[in-house]
Amino acid sequence: MHPSRRTVLHSAGAGAAGLALGTLAPLAAHAGQSTQDGQVTAAARRMTVPLDDVPHVRTWMAWPSSRSIWGPDLAGVQQDIALIAKTVARYEPVLMCAADESAAATARTRCGSAVTVISTIPVDDLWMRDTGAVFRRDGAGAVDAIGLNFNGWGNKQTHRKDAKVARLLAARESLPFTTAAFTGEGGAVETDGDGTLMATESSLVNKNRNAGLSRAQVEAKVLAAYGADKMIWTPGLKGQDITDDHIDVTSRFIRPGVVMVQVPPADRTDIWAEDAREQLAILSAATDAKGRRLQVLTMSGPDTLRSDNPDFVDSYLNFHLVNGAVITSQFGDRAKDAGAKQALAAAFPGRTVVQLDVDRLMGGGGGIHCSTVQQPTAQ
Repeated sequence: MHPSRRTVLHSAGAGAAGLALGTLAPLAAHAGQSTQDGQVTAAARRMTVPLDDVPHVRTWMAWPSSRSIWGPDLAGVQQDIALIAKTVARYEPVLMCAADESAAATARTRCGSAVTVISTIPVDDLWMRDTGAVFRRDGAGAVDAIGLNFNGWGNKQTHRKDAKVARLLAARESLPFTTAAFTGEGGAVETDGDGTLMATESSLVNKNRNAGLSRAQVEAKVLAAYGADKMIWTPGLKGQDITDDHIDVTSRFIRPGVVMVQVPPADRTDIWAEDAREQLAILSAATDAKGRRLQVLTMSGPDTLRSDNPDFVDSYLNFHLVNGAVITSQFGDRAKDAGAKQALAAAFPGRTVVQLDVDRLMGGGGGIHCSTVQQPTAQ
């Protein structure tokens, strides 16, 4: 990444955070699979956030319409969100949430008939990965949703509407909903769907989200929410961007036991380059919840960009998996763009890799994964 990501200069002031509305039990109340003697197994009853590659019901997105947040960049960011939505809609349904009916009308015009746009779940901004519900499954056909008490990345941006999005998504889908016992964002936590999570300490063990909680306390609450057993932490970077360094820009689970890390060019020595190298070193030495030594794949970041925006996020790894495809970015560096496409095609055999120019969005400090969230099927 370049030296800064989604700086607080884009923010519109802090809004009221959503309050936690309950505590989260790691086991669901409904019945799960039974053993031969009729006893329900804990593994079957446990609600777990699956890996992104499971089949999806749909992708959720949010339409940007706030000039107080985006200023003169709004039209370009809308262009990119529409491109992402139309691309994802070739593979699975897209449901776009808009702030009001006026914003919804604009979104319908830009996105076309393949994308469903609603104004009944109002939004402040476009970052659905962070504001939307995190969906879980139990292995026995049940799906529920959790909310992570979104507070504007530590009260850095207005979020009165965004704080309610997760609950409203669950209500629209008639899914059981629980709020987690910690404050965070979906982009801050990567899951392998098999018991292991990874995150940066800077984004969760941070007084602007979880004041007074130790790393061990935050870890226990995150594991309970995600139905997981082990957390792999990297230090991350506090206060350098609005997210406090979400891990989904640099390191992603490909499948259980396998991660991919985007590594910067050798001559990069800025704080983001050093952060990426630190993540690579930690993950290369880590084992997962099943005791497997992680296999770490690497992808080279671009050498050149079309943009000179200091907030630009040059991440190929901020991709979104959809049914049958991988939607990722390209930056105009022909060799590195081609290498990224090849690496993702090898990592996800059988999926089409689609690369998009979404430079306006990436200049806002986030990417394709940040602006989408998947709703998995029940099985």
